[in-house]
Amino acid sequence: MNHFDVLVIGGGAAGLFCAATAGKRGRRVAVLEQNVRPGNKVLISGGGRCNFTNVGATSANYVTHGSPHFSKSALARYRPADFVALVERHGIAWNERKLGQLFCDHSSKDILRLLETECSDAGVSVKVQCRVGAVRRAEAGDGGKAGWVVSTAQGDLTSDSLVIACGALSFPKLGANPFGYRIAEQFGVPVIPPRPGLVPLTFAPAELAAFGSLSGIAFMSISSVADPAARDVPSFRENLLFTHRGLSGPSVLQISSYLKPGERVRFNLLPDHDLRAIFAENRVGGRELRPLLRQHFPDRLVSLLDAEIPLGPIAQVPGVALERLARRLHAWEFTPAGDEGYAKAEVTVGGVATEALSSKTMEARAVPGLYFIGEVVDVTGWLGGYNFQWAWASGFAAGQAA
Repeated sequence: MNHFDVLVIGGGAAGLFCAATAGKRGRRVAVLEQNVRPGNKVLISGGGRCNFTNVGATSANYVTHGSPHFSKSALARYRPADFVALVERHGIAWNERKLGQLFCDHSSKDILRLLETECSDAGVSVKVQCRVGAVRRAEAGDGGKAGWVVSTAQGDLTSDSLVIACGALSFPKLGANPFGYRIAEQFGVPVIPPRPGLVPLTFAPAELAAFGSLSGIAFMSISSVADPAARDVPSFRENLLFTHRGLSGPSVLQISSYLKPGERVRFNLLPDHDLRAIFAENRVGGRELRPLLRQHFPDRLVSLLDAEIPLGPIAQVPGVALERLARRLHAWEFTPAGDEGYAKAEVTVGGVATEALSSKTMEARAVPGLYFIGEVVDVTGWLGGYNFQWAWASGFAAGQAA
């Protein structure tokens, strides 16, 4: 039976980074990865360029059902600048895009190569095609501490510390499964019911019939929950994309992580202008409504509004009709029928409850030696590199302690 100081279940971003961090402390570490290679989600991220962090990452950029301050400790001790410094030490060229998003110039493979090199240099053993069947507590040894026995397809392994870094339910085609949640529940660690996050929203049949003709068009919008007074939810100024099933684009993906079932979502479809002011300015000179709207909206959207757009010059249109149209376009609301599910979700919302974990070490408070990091934890980042930064920060926190 092979014994390690630390076993890490899951060879993704968080698992590999945690393993390298622990290995640099002189710990004997093994990573157990079920796939034929580690880091599959790293490779497909950012369109193959890996949006590896965001320079503005703070706890305000994460969704959690527990204390909104839980992620502060880990994020403060391993910052975006720390990972950028590591990227540069490995000679990886990178660039900054909008809203503080950092990408590789060449390929996501550069980040995976960095993680594998860090693990190799730290003496970490990465075992691929190593599916874990069961986990149980080992009897206390001479030191008086209970360890772990992990049964795998390659035999039983033991360790003093066990880190669960096997991700969540998004991207099932890459092998995502609820194993991490099952381990938590096995040892009495509470789990917030998971659901898809950063996911496209779907129309009900009525909306699909009304807006299906808009599939493929995109424009800037501000998304928000229709009743923001009910709770503290941010709004997002990003592109909105109509699809053949509903809505996507960054504006939609961002708000989806906050939206509860049955809640209405609101979009300002012209965030940079005030339609009421535009209408007022153009009530002279014989300007007509349709050509004016076509200066600000795609033709297909204006055509869809034809039934609501009065004929003739703006000066002849009743004020109540102009107000109704402005309200429709600045505060369009609908109730999503659902979402595209885990197959299209970037992340999973929910997971291992943060109140059950130490924010400093990611160790389960009631189960010494058991750690949870990355996406399996109920900490979900915004779109734009925030989830990778959580992987690095939570992995570092556990790697310093395990």
